[in-house]
Amino acid sequence: MISSLDCGGRLLSLHRPRVMGVLNVTPDSFSDGGRFIGAPAAIEHARAMQAAGAGIIDIGGESTRPGSTGVSVQEELDRVIPVIEALKDRVDLPLSVDTSKPEVMRAAAAAGAGLINDVMALRRPGSLEAARDTALPVCLMHMQGTPASMQDDPVYDDVVTEVRAFLEQRLDVAQRAGIPASRLLVDPGFGFGKRDPHNAQLLAQLPVIGELGFPVLTGLSRKSLVGRVLGRALPDRLAGSIAAAALASWQGAAIVRAHDVAETVDAVNLMEYVRAQGGND
Repeated sequence: MISSLDCGGRLLSLHRPRVMGVLNVTPDSFSDGGRFIGAPAAIEHARAMQAAGAGIIDIGGESTRPGSTGVSVQEELDRVIPVIEALKDRVDLPLSVDTSKPEVMRAAAAAGAGLINDVMALRRPGSLEAARDTALPVCLMHMQGTPASMQDDPVYDDVVTEVRAFLEQRLDVAQRAGIPASRLLVDPGFGFGKRDPHNAQLLAQLPVIGELGFPVLTGLSRKSLVGRVLGRALPDRLAGSIAAAALASWQGAAIVRAHDVAETVDAVNLMEYVRAQGGND
C-alpha cells in the first residue's frame, strides 16, 4: 500500500488517515455554494482548515450535486485558477483540484495544484493524457451515470463487486496510459449514482475496495444519505457526517473528505488512537 503521495513537491503522508478539507468556489454546490467564491474568502477558509488539522485542501469550481449540468471550461478555469495561485504560497498543504476537464487539470497543475480528484475517473477525452503529463497523483472515482442523471434510477446487482470491478478497470487503464501505480487513489463515490442501501453496503464493505491495494478516499460529509437516514436537514448533518467519517476511517479509508474539518479531525484521531491501542496487550 502507498504510504505517502508526492503532491507536486508537497508530501502527503498516509501513515494515518488524513482529512481533506472541502473548498468549493462555486455558486451552486449542494452544501456551501457561494460562500467561498473569490480569493480573499477562499484564503481565509483554507487557512482555517489548515489550522484545524486538514492534511490537504480540495478546490472545486464545478458543482457535481445530483441534477447539476456543469459549466464551461473557461468558467471553471476562472473560478479555480486564481484561488490555487493565491493559496499555493499562503498555506503549507497540498492543494487538490476537483475536476474532470483535461484543460483544467493542466492549468491547475501549472498554477500549483498537487493532486487531481476526478469524479469521472479520467473517462473524458484527453483526461488520461493530461493527468499523465502533470505527473500528479490522481484519484479515480466511481459514478454510475453523470451528475445530471446519476440519481434518476441507480441499479446494481451487487454494488460492492461492481464498484470494485469498475475501479480495477480504471486503474488498469490509467497505468497502461503511463500513470504509475504510486500516483493512483480510488474513491467508491458515495452518493454518485447510489441509493442509500448502496452507500451503506459500500461503507460496511469498504475493505473490499481497499483490497485493490491503493489508498481509498471517501466523501460522505453532509450528504443526502446522512440526512435521509437520520431525518436531518442540511444544516443539522454534522453529527452524522462525523460518524460516517469515523466509520470510513475505521474501515480503512486513507483520506476522508470533509466540510467540517476540526470536528472530523478529532473523530479520525480518536478512531486512530483506539485502533492503535487495540493491538496492544
